[in-house]
Amino acid sequence: MRILASFKIDMPILNSIISLVNTRRLSQIDDFKTNPGDVQNDQLMQLIKTAKLTDVGQTYGFESINTYQSFAERVPVSDYEDVRPYIDRLRKGEKNLLWPGEIKWFAKSSGTTSTKSKFIPVTKESLEDCHFRGGKDVLAFYLSERPDSEMFSGKCLTLGGSHQINNFSNDSFYGDLSAILIENLPFWTHFIRTPDQSIALMDEWEAKMEKITETTLDENVTSLAGVPSWFLVLIKNVLTKVGKTNLLEIWPNLELFIHGGINFTPYRNQYKDLIPTSKMSYLETYNASEGFFAIQDRLGEEGMLLMLDYGVFYEFIPLNEVADPHPNAKTIDNVELGVDYAMVITTNGGLWRYMIGDTVRFVSTQPHRIIITGRTKHYINAFGEELMIENAERAIHNACQETGAVIKEFTAAPIFMDTNSKGAHEWLIEFEKQPDNITVFNQQLDATLQNVNSDYEAKRYKDITLDRPKLVVARENLFVDWLKSKNKLGGQNKVPRLANNRDYIEELLKLNNK
Repeated sequence: MRILASFKIDMPILNSIISLVNTRRLSQIDDFKTNPGDVQNDQLMQLIKTAKLTDVGQTYGFESINTYQSFAERVPVSDYEDVRPYIDRLRKGEKNLLWPGEIKWFAKSSGTTSTKSKFIPVTKESLEDCHFRGGKDVLAFYLSERPDSEMFSGKCLTLGGSHQINNFSNDSFYGDLSAILIENLPFWTHFIRTPDQSIALMDEWEAKMEKITETTLDENVTSLAGVPSWFLVLIKNVLTKVGKTNLLEIWPNLELFIHGGINFTPYRNQYKDLIPTSKMSYLETYNASEGFFAIQDRLGEEGMLLMLDYGVFYEFIPLNEVADPHPNAKTIDNVELGVDYAMVITTNGGLWRYMIGDTVRFVSTQPHRIIITGRTKHYINAFGEELMIENAERAIHNACQETGAVIKEFTAAPIFMDTNSKGAHEWLIEFEKQPDNITVFNQQLDATLQNVNSDYEAKRYKDITLDRPKLVVARENLFVDWLKSKNKLGGQNKVPRLANNRDYIEELLKLNNK
């Protein structure tokens, strides 16, 4: 791999070698596309067999479970608070609780910007068989679509989080998932990625951004990997530093952005402006602290292929049943198109029927491809409108298209009814470029929401239940300042797009007026 970093190599020959290596893997992927139910059942039975002597395995009698039905009957659906007592014990050094052996790594995740942190166990198996396998498959899919790629002639600029040693008595570690992956990557990968590990794992976001800018300007960066919103901040810092208008003036061989964490649609046009070439590809991944779940296997087309052989067993609960004490969970064989599901996972990281908090929708079942539609707790349903994040992001995108606006961040929350006024939604939006006409923007936002969400449309009918949206233009850097006040700059921290209460938006509005 030092050769890759030091010499100009024959890319067609290298790509041919990589293609040969990938052929077997792509054949395995074709198998689970054809036999999804069988592959998933094998995954579940292997997970149960591996963990049968653990604390959780003995509690639920894994030894005698040999069908999905018995598994679902014995093991309840759980969330983080249910698993937390186990995780607290694991962090103190106890073994064989959720998974065989000792667990050294914990991915710190707040999901959004909650003051409470989650510590998701990361086992050796979940690192090797899920997260790292997912990274390899990303490249396999990309190179199968772009066999003439020259990405390995340069480096991948990765933008991740940080890591720290925790304050418990054993030698366990915690940090953002991206930092844990960087810390555990094989040594040779450091020759094909930038910045170096000491910079990549810096805690302080603003200092890290400056260091990355300084150290990567002279690199041959051919690909990017990270969260779109935070990468935009870095890109603009780089361009300002060198006085350029687009990234190709700095990295002319740039060809791929591997992104995830948030919906890319609101940022797509900004990236096209900053990287003005038709040769640039964008590939979405669904890689969470709890596991690597899906990859966009067809460039330029909607949907990510659900990866069924990573040591993860999937169940899906219709969103309208999430609150039921005994929800009707569906396996991969009986999911339906167009339904929003809460995703439930059983993993080689020691999570058992764990509700991750994301909602997904299948856009194909032959093979199984999904889009992420939101969070089980992040929506607006104060008036029966059931507004999901996917609805909101599509409406924002259309309003921008119609008015020439470019957004940086947004959030929305209900305005509750009182004796003198009807209900409404309040949208707080920070623009990179303000719309030509803010009234037209708001009208287009409202019209698109009615078009994509029949429940919202019914509540807006003749303004009987819901008034038109109230739009507030945020001052520059409001959302960054808000995240900074919570010590959540950079990494995988996200602004909550929607909330069914006014907690987030009231904090932001107060800061907006300072």
